[in-house]
Amino acid sequence: MGTLTYDSRVTVSIDDRILAHLQVVIWAKLRRGEHFPFTWTDPTRNGMGRTSVWLSPHQPLVFEYFGGRQPRLNPAWIEVLTKSANSPAGLSIVDEPVEPALPPR
Repeated sequence: MGTLTYDSRVTVSIDDRILAHLQVVIWAKLRRGEHFPFTWTDPTRNGMGRTSVWLSPHQPLVFEYFGGRQPRLNPAWIEVLTKSANSPAGLSIVDEPVEPALPPR
């Protein structure tokens, strides 16, 4: 279980695999100078709390991982997360789609 810290004040625990995919999407948008909202639910808080932050290249953002190995990335999941980030509602964590089977050689 890794953590995402926003502006040194907001910290959320997120599974390392999910966090790795979020990092790819978030960094791609921030590298292009894009600003966008990111919303997540926190089931450990009373009433399934929901938090939203406005991500911009000017705010500190720290990704910390519990495990030492980079999880294998699912390109289909990155695509779905990117579509979410580009929507009016902004980035939210969505379920990982099943990767398509590799074509036979």
